[in-house]
Amino acid sequence: MFYITTTKTFCKSNAIDDAKRNAGLTTPEDIERFDSKRYGPHRTRNILDVYRPKGMKGKLPVIFSIHGGGWVYGNKEIMQFYCMSLAQRGFAVVNFNYRLAPNHKHPSSLIDTNMVIKWIFRHAEEYGFDTGHIFGVGDSVGATILGLYCHLCLNEDYAKQLGIEPPKGFLPKAIGLNCGLYTLHRGEELLIDNCACEYLPNGGTDEEFLSLSLDHHLDLGFPPCFMLTALGDFLLVQDEPFYQKLKALGVEAEFHCYGTPENPLGHVFHINIKLPEANKANDEECAFFARYCR
Repeated sequence: MFYITTTKTFCKSNAIDDAKRNAGLTTPEDIERFDSKRYGPHRTRNILDVYRPKGMKGKLPVIFSIHGGGWVYGNKEIMQFYCMSLAQRGFAVVNFNYRLAPNHKHPSSLIDTNMVIKWIFRHAEEYGFDTGHIFGVGDSVGATILGLYCHLCLNEDYAKQLGIEPPKGFLPKAIGLNCGLYTLHRGEELLIDNCACEYLPNGGTDEEFLSLSLDHHLDLGFPPCFMLTALGDFLLVQDEPFYQKLKALGVEAEFHCYGTPENPLGHVFHINIKLPEANKANDEECAFFARYCR
């Protein structure tokens, strides 16, 4: 299993990788951006950016993006170029920060996601959001958060348990689960287990680990899913079992694994828009969403 001793090491390693990945990238000329809009009370974590393709007037389908980082790391800045590349494919894209552990515990990321969705509805006219066609993408733990948010949209008891009230009748039209984490088991030497302990109020009991395991929170009516991963993704082992659970539930789902034995790619490769494989994966995911705009 992939394992890192501390979350501090995890955050430092990711920051180095993210800086290298985004080095030299700038805002594309065909994108207009609206930066650092407040969607909630927290001064630095409850902010978001909106990206739209220039020259496309009127309302556009929306993608909201939930970054990964093991509940302890990440921000909208490291995701901006990936999110703008999605906007270039004909979407209005909402790229947001959410509160992180250890200062903020479960379900803070879900509360913040819900505030973002409500912000999208409130500002639909201002930014040209087609609220009838809202899609979500999440990478790594962002996929976990996205899936759990869909669960609370479908399961009133779960929403009440967390004290979250999603917009009435709302559910993303379809979602992209990208290099996702779908199950946690205490005792496995998974890097993400350490991070989850920082996020969970009681430090990661068996019951709490189960509460974050998306494969235990699937409902009838779960939205269509595009799942992508890579041969070199350390979470690849989780994808096929989760995909089979979606299919058994009757969810329309596609599973795409990118890379070759010679070039296996890696975890969240799709965010690196310098890679042709990333652009292929993002093209295919956006084409999947486009099917639900007709």
